Amino acid sequence: MKKCFISMVLLIMVYACKKSADAIPDVGRLFPGFITPTHFPEVSYKFSENKLTEAGFELGKRLFYEPRLSRNNTIACASCHIQSANFTHHGHDVSHGIDDRLGTRNPMPIMNLAWNKFFFWDGGVFNLDLLAVVPIENPVEMDEKVPNVIAKLQAHPDYPTLFEKAFGSSEITSAKMSKALSQFMLMAVSDNSKYDQVMRKEKDVSFTESEQRGYIFFKNNCARCHTEPLFTDADFHDNGLGPNPAGDQGRYNVTLNNADKYKFKVPSLRNLRWSAPYMHDGSIYTLSGVLDHYRKFMQNTQNLDNGFRRKDEAPGVSMTDMEKEDLLDFLNTLNDEIFIKEQLLSEPELGDGFVVN
Repeated sequence: MKKCFISMVLLIMVYACKKSADAIPDVGRLFPGFITPTHFPEVSYKFSENKLTEAGFELGKRLFYEPRLSRNNTIACASCHIQSANFTHHGHDVSHGIDDRLGTRNPMPIMNLAWNKFFFWDGGVFNLDLLAVVPIENPVEMDEKVPNVIAKLQAHPDYPTLFEKAFGSSEITSAKMSKALSQFMLMAVSDNSKYDQVMRKEKDVSFTESEQRGYIFFKNNCARCHTEPLFTDADFHDNGLGPNPAGDQGRYNVTLNNADKYKFKVPSLRNLRWSAPYMHDGSIYTLSGVLDHYRKFMQNTQNLDNGFRRKDEAPGVSMTDMEKEDLLDFLNTLNDEIFIKEQLLSEPELGDGFVVN
């Protein structure tokens, strides 16, 4: 009887341990996989066409930080998309590419891309899996040809093995390379700001009075284009910045529709603390300056968004000094330091069987 009782206890313990192990959430593992935040909408990316795996993600990370993607092996994706700067090119108004050549736009952050249907400021790419080809072959960014990149990776002592682990074959193709890069970028999810904690009703987290007032002002004046919780409607608007010296006409460059002149994709407001300067051309250096643009410096451009037009007044957003300070306080609740420091997204350490030559 005693032996039977002990056996029963052991069976219960084993079953309990199994249930406990089954209950371990993915987020607790080394590679969590893609998890849609509970307060986020459904993703736009078709994961069925590119199954996200740890091997694929790790390959994508290597490629994201790999300078061999450029003509002279000096520029990586991470050169203009720096993690500590919200995956932007902090301190540069426009991108600095190969041979220190200057682009015409401020790099957009690599963040929450699974919810995007269009990419770049003009929406010139409509599929994340096609995105990497553009900077690789852009003459002022990486200035390389994809076949040359494939040849360099194929000749490397480690990449064929990494591709085999990720895709079941050591043959390297542009499609596999692009899908691996997508797997890395898809994991760059920012959802741990104070705002997110408040929305999730986490214990002992709430807005201050100033942040709450700023939130109300935001919802009444800004949320139409900067839609929660991603803080972008992913559409294209003319915000009255006007023509710049580069002559960049935004969405018009893609559609050739006059109604799209000077319309640019609405950027997310997340992590603004680390992503200055602002606007598509990096022409405004401070967040305070951005709000002042909307208060008093907007140009009455041809396709100015109707939300900024005011009867018998110059275009803009009515905002007192106090409302401005409240709004700045709210915008600071969108900063996600966990994302900026997430080790999973950081540059892989040399070694670990990876040969650099």
